[in-house]
Amino acid sequence: MNRSGQHRSVGRRALVLLPTILVLLGSGIVTAEADSGKPQFWLTVLHNNDGESQLIDAGTGLEDFGGAARFATLVRDLKFEARHGPRNRNIPPGGKRGVIMVSSGDNFLAGPEFNASLEKGVPFYDTIAMDLIGYDAAAIGNHEFDFGPDVLAGFIDGFVGPLPFVSANLDFSLEPNLQQLVDAGRIVRSVVVVERGERIGVVGATTPALPFISSPRNVIVDPDVVGTIQTEIDELEMMGVDKIILISHLQDIDGDLALAPLLTGVDIMVAGGGDELLANPGDLLVPGDEGDEFGSYPLIAIGGDGAEIPVVTTNGNYKYVGRLVVGFDQEGRVISLDMDNSGPVRVSGVAPDAVPPDPDVEAQVVAPVADAVAALAAKIIGISEVDLDGRRSPGVRTEETNEGNLIGDSLRWQAEQLAASFGVPSPDVALQNGGGIRNDSIIPAGEISELDTFSMVPFANFVTVLPDIPRSQFKEILENAVSRTQAGDIPGGTGRFAQISGFTYEWSASGTAQELDANANVIVPGTRVTEVTLDDGTMIVTAGALVPGPDLTIATIDFLARGGDQYPYRGAPFTTLGVTDQQALANYITDELGGLISAAQYPEGGEGRIIESP
Repeated sequence: MNRSGQHRSVGRRALVLLPTILVLLGSGIVTAEADSGKPQFWLTVLHNNDGESQLIDAGTGLEDFGGAARFATLVRDLKFEARHGPRNRNIPPGGKRGVIMVSSGDNFLAGPEFNASLEKGVPFYDTIAMDLIGYDAAAIGNHEFDFGPDVLAGFIDGFVGPLPFVSANLDFSLEPNLQQLVDAGRIVRSVVVVERGERIGVVGATTPALPFISSPRNVIVDPDVVGTIQTEIDELEMMGVDKIILISHLQDIDGDLALAPLLTGVDIMVAGGGDELLANPGDLLVPGDEGDEFGSYPLIAIGGDGAEIPVVTTNGNYKYVGRLVVGFDQEGRVISLDMDNSGPVRVSGVAPDAVPPDPDVEAQVVAPVADAVAALAAKIIGISEVDLDGRRSPGVRTEETNEGNLIGDSLRWQAEQLAASFGVPSPDVALQNGGGIRNDSIIPAGEISELDTFSMVPFANFVTVLPDIPRSQFKEILENAVSRTQAGDIPGGTGRFAQISGFTYEWSASGTAQELDANANVIVPGTRVTEVTLDDGTMIVTAGALVPGPDLTIATIDFLARGGDQYPYRGAPFTTLGVTDQQALANYITDELGGLISAAQYPEGGEGRIIESP
């Protein structure tokens, strides 16, 4: 397998440029110290994050942008420019020149594209693409664990390089397949990359929220992100490494900006998880991204040692290659930023910045993945009389939608069909977290394909039954579902908001939001859920008070049963039924609905299952 790069490893709202930074007109260089002299080493940091298996292109209407094959060509071109000087641009004076390429995590994502990888087996298509692009280091994001530790192990094991994956705050000792990669030096806390004779330390970090938002199983997450990172920095400095980059997946760039003042010795921070677009006037952007800029590129934070730290990230899905050009002095301090040559570089197939797709990536990755997706699209499983709303916000993370109802009903129906054969009671209710519904779009009325079902629920979570859940705990579960929704909490809600089946409930954002500890124990009882009624008329909650009665059986997905999104099941016994939520949805449409999603059964806006009161 050919590689376009070679690994050399041994081992709030936007901030503005600080007043101490001077712009030297004509050179395009932003310099932190006017009298510091010329840089001895110019380093270009190429970076991306949240590729999320968007291997073919940037999506519907943006087919001429993005895609792993064009991305690979652009990275190759930018590496050449970094080492030999940019074409038709001012070249910063002095010093030798080098380049490093890093990813800040979420390197693959459940969906029809990654389904092609799972059917193919190791090496996955995402692995092949990254191998051909040529990374020097990659952070580990939350989505890498969505299929469990063993799939992540297969993803990493397929690299030819091998590419070092870095995370300082994850312990893999209880996961044998991942620990084997740790022992082999494939997963590390930090790594040293040698470029043009210069040693560059790269430290990684992963969000402490990992156990609540993915499926790491027995991977231990150290919540002391600051301490674990600082320990790695200190060890690198003791080795004489004086250029240090932090690549992290803390869910958004605000996490890095908040982290910076707590660390010493960091020169550059590359954030992942938030898909924020940083750009400057004149930067070419992918159509539709204009006006969505989070801030300028780069942002500047102040470290605990007073150092000014460039902080960067990119919009994901292989739409941009971030390019940060910094100048180091002999002591390894960043003394210059080459603003003329720094910023997001869009991945384009149209003039004036078109790049051709890399033929190896096109043949080995894009073409077979496109064929697999096309086959799913060609398999029609039903007709919908109504538009299906799977948008995030407003949508499945904030309110009832008809797509959410469809998915909730499919979980309950599938559990009803299989319960007896697995020796569990038939469910009374079903819940699906909004974060597990991923199409973030309105699927228009018309033909529904198998591809649509993968787009809606791609994570391969298994339909699961939890019997004997007390009514008091069921109310706690619903309080969790609405605890981070609407104004005053998190704008746009979070993935814990529930789409439901088998009951209706009322809630009010004016009530007290439930708070849980790390073990899902209630430390602040919620008062937002005021009414809960089963479809047969049985009252569970009225006027905010529990109505005594029998326990309930819940159908859900194993991610939530294990405590994902902080659902407070607290180790309650559960049984998985051997069918994924995607398969359940397809089965429900074909077998129960007879291939017809009717407007009467699934009207736009839902049917009043979830009511938000003042």
